[in-house]
Amino acid sequence: MTSERYNAREAEARWQKVWDERDIFATRNDDPRQKYYVLEMFPYPSGRIHMGHVRNYTMGDVVARFKRAMGLNVLHPMGWDAFGMPAENAAMERGVHPKAWTYENIAAMKAQLKSMGLSLDWAREIATCDPAYYKHQQKMFLDFMRAGLVERKLGKVNWDPVDRTVLANEQVIDGRGWRSNAIVVQREMPQWYFAITKFSEDLLQALDRLDRWPDKVRLMQRNWIGRSEGLLIRFALDPATTPNAEAELEVFTTRHDTLFGAKFMALSPDHPLAAAAAAKNPALAAFIAECRRHGTAQQLIDTAEKMGFDTGMKALHPFDPSWKIPVYVANFIVMDYGTGAIFGCPAHDQRDLDFTNKYGLGVTPVVCPPGQDASTFVITDTAYDGDGRMINSRFLDGMTVAEAKEEVARRLERASHGNRPVGTRQVNFRLRDWGISRQRYWGCPIPVIHCKRCGIVPVPESDLPVTLPDDVDFDRPGNPLERHPTWKNAACPTCGGPARRETDTMDTFVDSSWYFIRFTDPWTTHPTNRAIADRMMPVDQYIGGIEHAILHLLYSRFFTRAMRATKHIDLDEPFAGLFTQGMVVHETYQAANGEWVMPAEVKVEGGGEERRATLLATGEPVAIGPIEKMSKSRRNTVDPDDIIASYGADTARWFMLSDSPPERDVIWTEEGVQGAWRFVQRLWRLVREAAQAAAPVDQPRPPHFSEAALALRKAAHRALARVSEDIERLRFNVCVAHIYEFANAFQASLAGLETEPMADYRWAVREAADILVRLFHPMMPHLAEECWAALGHKTLVASEPWPRLEADLLVETTITLPVQINGKKRGDVTVARNAANAEIETAVLALDAVKRALDGRPPKKVIVVPQRIVNVVA
Repeated sequence: MTSERYNAREAEARWQKVWDERDIFATRNDDPRQKYYVLEMFPYPSGRIHMGHVRNYTMGDVVARFKRAMGLNVLHPMGWDAFGMPAENAAMERGVHPKAWTYENIAAMKAQLKSMGLSLDWAREIATCDPAYYKHQQKMFLDFMRAGLVERKLGKVNWDPVDRTVLANEQVIDGRGWRSNAIVVQREMPQWYFAITKFSEDLLQALDRLDRWPDKVRLMQRNWIGRSEGLLIRFALDPATTPNAEAELEVFTTRHDTLFGAKFMALSPDHPLAAAAAAKNPALAAFIAECRRHGTAQQLIDTAEKMGFDTGMKALHPFDPSWKIPVYVANFIVMDYGTGAIFGCPAHDQRDLDFTNKYGLGVTPVVCPPGQDASTFVITDTAYDGDGRMINSRFLDGMTVAEAKEEVARRLERASHGNRPVGTRQVNFRLRDWGISRQRYWGCPIPVIHCKRCGIVPVPESDLPVTLPDDVDFDRPGNPLERHPTWKNAACPTCGGPARRETDTMDTFVDSSWYFIRFTDPWTTHPTNRAIADRMMPVDQYIGGIEHAILHLLYSRFFTRAMRATKHIDLDEPFAGLFTQGMVVHETYQAANGEWVMPAEVKVEGGGEERRATLLATGEPVAIGPIEKMSKSRRNTVDPDDIIASYGADTARWFMLSDSPPERDVIWTEEGVQGAWRFVQRLWRLVREAAQAAAPVDQPRPPHFSEAALALRKAAHRALARVSEDIERLRFNVCVAHIYEFANAFQASLAGLETEPMADYRWAVREAADILVRLFHPMMPHLAEECWAALGHKTLVASEPWPRLEADLLVETTITLPVQINGKKRGDVTVARNAANAEIETAVLALDAVKRALDGRPPKKVIVVPQRIVNVVA
């Protein structure tokens, strides 16, 4: 006999043990059924899962359980993105080895994930820090080298002179290292690069085929790739003004139509001409040094104050050599896009306008918006970047922007200087090659050896993996591999002479750019089992945060193409469907001393304007702050272990799915969690009540059904149709609403029983209860198993097929129409769906509300709008 209240703590542990013992979530690679690959972005093992993990993995689990019930061979694996700086930080701060710290965290987080009841195939678990994994990554690095997809060249980096390491752009704060607070300098250092730019056009064009990706993500990738069609223009320089009589400056522009609005030229601080000028101008050299104190990221450059230095050099306008344009060095021009030089037309580019307004260079509009008077059109603080007709542009006047671009290109292509055209049409991309070198210990070693005699020599594949040494110290800044006494020393594989290992390790984005392919067969002795990878890929549904919309996804798309080029897989796009879920957010609480306080330490009372918060320990008042993303810095986090211990994993899962559309943020509230827990208990009571009224499991289907039985069956199949459709569309909160609605209808049907139910109704109850449990099983699997057993089943609901829909039960034979009298609604009328207007009118006039309104008088008119509404004019 089942207990009165559902005991989540006891039931969840018990069912998880059953699932593990029966190994029901293992995926067979030789399964002949259609495959379905669902994957959530794997976590970094930071030590504890957070509520964002709970939401992400619950969504994927709903899809996996649903697709498994639909009869597909579901692959749903899990692993660990296990290399990275936090492990080295732990080593420096706490004296624990990165490997030990990482594997301890993996064990803790794995136990937490298991407590959520996720339908994962743990046999495929991988950790990217495991040599058994990165051995194959090193093999592919060498394959990419042979295919011309790897290059070593000088690259600009942020160098922290105290920590003696390269910093990512986001680790440079106000020009200083995030940990050392040292002034960061930009250095050119040899770096390893993946040639992602070889696939620029393909990566861009293929976005059109990713129709199951969010439009927002595709747009972000398009902008990052940044295809530009423009003109490469060779501006003549006045050699009398240049440091070494330089006579030419190349500029790439997409707005060559605006040449007659040019007011200045601007060079990147890293442009060779800027360097030549700085060598003879100490003030310019100091300006360039100041520019280099800040990060190299485009977003940092875009938001910085626009600064320039007039070099004294002059460029000549390509259509008027007597028109001399001043040449500046500017902090907002980057060397790695175009040529590292621009011409500035302030009227039609906001950045250029801000610059000219600061330095008083003037503004001449050359594109007049439609409907504007060209003689009075001026630009002051806001640039105009729209379409229009050309003005103040000599031979271009009156043309459209497109016509002007074509005319400028045609003329400059025909003009020549030094036997070369002055202008050349060109396509440029914003995308740069992927620099993967990191001066770190805890990363995948790059498998090359540097020999003074032979140069760069690949490590022989028979010597892979190149593993990290365990005996390293973190007692001082810098890369431990660089100062290791023996690890970096090696014999050259070619000549046998003394040589040196590469001490840079790979960017951790490399590790996460192919793990999803390794999951298809993590046991193979090659990077991939080609036949299995081709069959199981692509990932049918990938789920993760919007913060990975650009780099992780773009690098994964590149890596798959590189693997195809090197015969590891016959595929170019790794993710057929992509879903980006919203964040989990929570109120913030701040004590009187300014310190942030955790929700578990706070008591909140009252509602609306009367809400007040106090510290549980002391009763002191606490300020209730804004709702923000859960973060350790704001301490507004909720520990999933606490929630699971108090309410059960299914309650946490249900709340995460129910409270908000999955693509939006969900606000975590104690009231919401308690509401989810109450519904868990309500479902348990409902199923127990249904079990008492239900027919036996093996009862034959009756030939006919009473009105009450038919109504219950229709409610069940209506819910089945709606939940099935909305899981497919990842509308989990809508699925929850359908289940609430069905539970209400089911409860009302059972409550309406006045006598012992007939056999047909008992059969309908059995069907409805079975459908209900299978509908909420993907969301609350433990409760579903407990309810399934309570209904008398000997199987596991996790192994049951999805209920079969009877479409005939979705066809409604009646329709309910609102009834208005003189424009005000007075009631509803239910009639046969195919009822004639005269029948509808008779039914309406028989309504008590209509009789009272008419008070014995005949209506002036009855207007029936078919399938919509009935209006009575009294």
